[in-house]
Amino acid sequence: MASTAHLDTFARDRLPPPEQWPELLFNEDTQYPPRMNCALELVERHVREGRGARVAIRYEQDGARHAVTYAELAALSNRIAHVLTGDMKLVPGNRVLLRGPNNLMMAASWLAVVKAGLIAVPTMPLLRAKELKQVIDRAQVGAALCDARLRDELDANLAPGGAQHCPGLAQVRYFNGSGADALEAAIAGKPDAYAACDTAADDICLIAFTSGTTGQPKGTVHFHRDVIAMCDLFPRHVLKPGPDDIFCGTPPLAFTFGLGGMLCFPLRAGASTVLAERLTPESLLALIQSWRATIVFTAPTFYRQMAALAPGYDIASLKKSVSAGEALPDATRQSWKAATGIEMTDGIGGTEMMHIFISSAGADVRPGAIGKVVPGYVARIVDEAMQPVPPGTVGRLAVRGPTGCRYLDDPRQAAYVKDGWNLPGDTFMADADGYYFYQARSDDMIVSAGYNIAGPEVESALMRHAAVAECGVVGMADAERGQVVAAYVVLRPGVPAGEDTRAALQAYVKAEIAPYKYPRRVIFVDALPRTETGKLQRFRLRQMAEQQAAADGGAGQP
Repeated sequence: MASTAHLDTFARDRLPPPEQWPELLFNEDTQYPPRMNCALELVERHVREGRGARVAIRYEQDGARHAVTYAELAALSNRIAHVLTGDMKLVPGNRVLLRGPNNLMMAASWLAVVKAGLIAVPTMPLLRAKELKQVIDRAQVGAALCDARLRDELDANLAPGGAQHCPGLAQVRYFNGSGADALEAAIAGKPDAYAACDTAADDICLIAFTSGTTGQPKGTVHFHRDVIAMCDLFPRHVLKPGPDDIFCGTPPLAFTFGLGGMLCFPLRAGASTVLAERLTPESLLALIQSWRATIVFTAPTFYRQMAALAPGYDIASLKKSVSAGEALPDATRQSWKAATGIEMTDGIGGTEMMHIFISSAGADVRPGAIGKVVPGYVARIVDEAMQPVPPGTVGRLAVRGPTGCRYLDDPRQAAYVKDGWNLPGDTFMADADGYYFYQARSDDMIVSAGYNIAGPEVESALMRHAAVAECGVVGMADAERGQVVAAYVVLRPGVPAGEDTRAALQAYVKAEIAPYKYPRRVIFVDALPRTETGKLQRFRLRQMAEQQAAADGGAGQP
């Protein structure tokens, strides 16, 4: 590791021991100098090279449209950096909690934090005080920048004597508000120029907490070079954006999928991004139409709903669509393509790996496959002994590249990294041509009467039925079979949730895939449990299945 610029070495001191790190691989795309600051690479580089007048961020507020240039974004983030290190007297290595939806001040605050050599700890807007306390305590956060509209839950962490009080959280500034503690008031009159911290490429700039599909978030530690590496691999080789592209989408900046797609990818390319809060499928289509966006990032749930609505909007400007965050059902891919003519770019990544490492686009898409390994990464399918398996064999996905898992002081590091390989927890199959086919999360494999059944395969079959709006499939305990396949189904409006519909869905799945995979339990629900990023929370479905099995005495339907 290079000589650190951090005076506060809390996070650096709590990196995993070297023997638990993944092996890191670098190529011509990811050879970086020993010292770099990713905020300068993303914004100031364009100003320095004469592109300061180009638009970086677009947004709408109070009915008016706004465009912020690279030069203006640099100046805004510089003024915030002056507040952080001048008024708040933070020093390199201090952790700063960021809390806000996708808007200009949230983006500028992230850039300011890393520019100042501090460590950004972004949090999802919907987190409650108890969840914020977990993050604050684990990362030993001493300061926060928060959207004023989200202050209530954070304020609970500031209240002395309260159940969620975090005594270490000493300073907070609120943006998009007013009053003595408003960030806008603090930056007024601050210089537009700022001498960025001379950080090492391997200085920590981000602690990203996992989005909580397991219910137990983990802090993943990333370096300045990791941020730039995620911009120089998947976007460069698969997405291939240009400076005239306009990005848009739904993933929050607090989620690495959103940090890349909504901010870092467009900035690295000298392009622009449209930041918007609280999007719906309808308003996202309207945004694409209004801003003439060319690239969209969102989850399969949105694409499924947008496909039915797309004919009502002029989205001819849209050229590329990226799906990630959860398995993409083929039915959703095909309905989106039929509605828009766009071949979906599917991808698998993860908070631990920073962003997407397997994906294909356009003519390289193969039916049923997520894609090939993104150049700069290597992957293989391994058995329980970490030995490679032949093509066509189902096993565990193992990945290496310039980014990798480094949990903040967490014993689960030893389970994620083995023999220098990252194990994201996914079951895959690879063919002889190097295409990777997702089967399930490793803990989503259902073993029923000796058969291995991948929940997402059953979901994909159910999704092809006209009555199904969305569904989630998990294993349910069963005295006779060990487990049975249980499907939690949200029906389309007007479809009756009765025994006839249940039987019809079961018969349909039997005809679509191997009959032993059909859902012996079909439970109709009004909605599925999802994270703020739209990812299905299977652990909650498993909890529901456990409760149902206990109530039934472990007896599945025949």
